[in-house]
Amino acid sequence: MNSLSSLFTEAAGGQLGVLMSVLSGLAAALAVALAMTVYFRLSYRTWRDVARHGLAAFAALALFGFAAYDMRHAALAYLGLNPSKPAVEFEIRMPQQTLTAVTDAQIELHTDRNQTLALVGGVRDLGDGRALLRGAVALNHRTAERVLVVHLPGKGTYEFRLRLPAEPHRSAEFSPWHLADRIAAPVAGAVAPQDGYTIRYRVL
Repeated sequence: MNSLSSLFTEAAGGQLGVLMSVLSGLAAALAVALAMTVYFRLSYRTWRDVARHGLAAFAALALFGFAAYDMRHAALAYLGLNPSKPAVEFEIRMPQQTLTAVTDAQIELHTDRNQTLALVGGVRDLGDGRALLRGAVALNHRTAERVLVVHLPGKGTYEFRLRLPAEPHRSAEFSPWHLADRIAAPVAGAVAPQDGYTIRYRVL
């Protein structure tokens, strides 16, 4: 499965949703600003006016909050992630030659309850003989048994256990780098983890 092509296809399809959410948020903000400007300039300052002004301000804040909430959901949908569920963003360092066939890579999150395909975000050359593979995957179930499995045709299979609780908290910073828990090369078979294969991640 060409994960990069899949990601770009889903992203293109999600651009309209993001644009519509942004436009609706801007339109709502403009409408509230105009209405409140006219209201405050024409109204008399009585206790009833104060009460109405308070209600109008509350309505404006609620509308702004809804617009921000809608835009966040649209942004996550643009990335192909379910906004109502947490997701893991990951970065994997591997030897440059290992990731030459990244367009054919398939990454899956295996748990004791299901398997979920991850989205591949791209590869960056680190300039030291290694490359960085980036991606994200949704966390659909409560479980602490999570293993990220990277299949690279002709190169091998690489397994990374995600050290997360069953209900992980969202984090702004990435975790420390961890070695691969299992590497299966097509010729050598299962081999011990090596320093050249490491992962770090954070919960979105």
